[in-house]
Amino acid sequence: MTLTPNGYRPRLIDAHIDNLLRMYGAVSIEGTKYCGKTWTALNHSGSVFALDDPSFDYNNLKLAKADVNQAMDGDRPHLIDEWQTVPAIWDGVRRACDGTTAKGQFILCGSSTPPEVVSGDPADTPGSTPFHSGIGRITTVRMRTMSLFESGDSSGTVSLKDLFDSRFKARTGETPDMKRLIRLTVRGGWPGNIGLTFDDDMKGYPGYIDQLCEKDLPRTDRSKSPTRMKMLLRSLARNESTVCSNVTLAKDMKEFEDETIKDSTVANYIDTLNRMFLLDNQPAYNPGNRSPIRVGKSPKRHLSDPAIAISALGMSTNDLMRDLNTYGFMFEAMCERDLQIYANADGGKLFHYREGNRDVDALIEMADGSTGAFEIKLGADQIDKGAENLLRFSDRMADSKRVPKVLCVVCGMVPSAYRREDGVYVVPITSLRN
Repeated sequence: MTLTPNGYRPRLIDAHIDNLLRMYGAVSIEGTKYCGKTWTALNHSGSVFALDDPSFDYNNLKLAKADVNQAMDGDRPHLIDEWQTVPAIWDGVRRACDGTTAKGQFILCGSSTPPEVVSGDPADTPGSTPFHSGIGRITTVRMRTMSLFESGDSSGTVSLKDLFDSRFKARTGETPDMKRLIRLTVRGGWPGNIGLTFDDDMKGYPGYIDQLCEKDLPRTDRSKSPTRMKMLLRSLARNESTVCSNVTLAKDMKEFEDETIKDSTVANYIDTLNRMFLLDNQPAYNPGNRSPIRVGKSPKRHLSDPAIAISALGMSTNDLMRDLNTYGFMFEAMCERDLQIYANADGGKLFHYREGNRDVDALIEMADGSTGAFEIKLGADQIDKGAENLLRFSDRMADSKRVPKVLCVVCGMVPSAYRREDGVYVVPITSLRN
């Protein structure tokens, strides 16, 4: 029997976690705060030890610090929530898994990772960071915020898997609504926001950035300035869904005009954001080592949910209605978040493609090696342009023998899913699922 909370909304990652529990002694679920890790972990757990439980003056935390074995008693799978507050727990779980051939013993949840050991650093005392990677015993899985299908805001009448399996059927959907799309993006994929009613002036997750930088950041890395981190997040928000350099970010991080921000400083702040799972960058696609095509290697920048970017910019639903250019980037981020989740559910991976002045918004490579190319367009008037770009890309890939199996324009303002005469699919994001 599991500890599934009342009202738990199933996630696509559930099936993957079940599979991993059959293969490994422990599974570590990683992801940004509030994405629903604990509830999902409870859905697979027989018992729980929460280090952030304030009962009896944080007695669980005190027990674990005194003896990590105190955190590991319970019915299997046993969940240890916010394990990173006592990093030695990782090594304790690894050793416990070494002592048995049984699988599915532990589930770990964490919203940040401890820093790597730096040789000679006085802070590197035993237990301040895991000594062992846990390879072969502990596997990690990245959990994201909810897709529109998971939150109930996509009808799911069009399956990504069906597109790859050539089983697509045209579907008539609902009349598109720009304001609804914007509200869904502003709300974000946070499980705690599902079902709430927001007014038109709603801003992206109020207070998220302040709490993140002023409360969570010091717990993860005391050396980082909350003010400078806010400036970096705002810069990343301005460059959401683009390939932008650290040089651009460094300029935006300056608190004073004559200040110099080193590349290493930007890299250190980016590393902290990665440790907090606040970045979910989209890597560049490489058609193959023997391909004559020379592609860009820089990732496309993404915060872990477009609602974070909207919050960092301080924009509301009405602001975005008046600035559809900015919203276009946020819409692209929302679609790519969903494509990532849907692809991952079937063993696929998400990339972007850039070659000189040619680019494709999203490219999915499935577990069998087949690929699909996707252009993301907010307005129906942009579909022809997106389709033309996909067809050019397909012709270009013939040189590397990696012609995509699927060409698709994911759109916001179309009522139906259909296949064009040129073979390009058009699918509303509010109809898509895995």
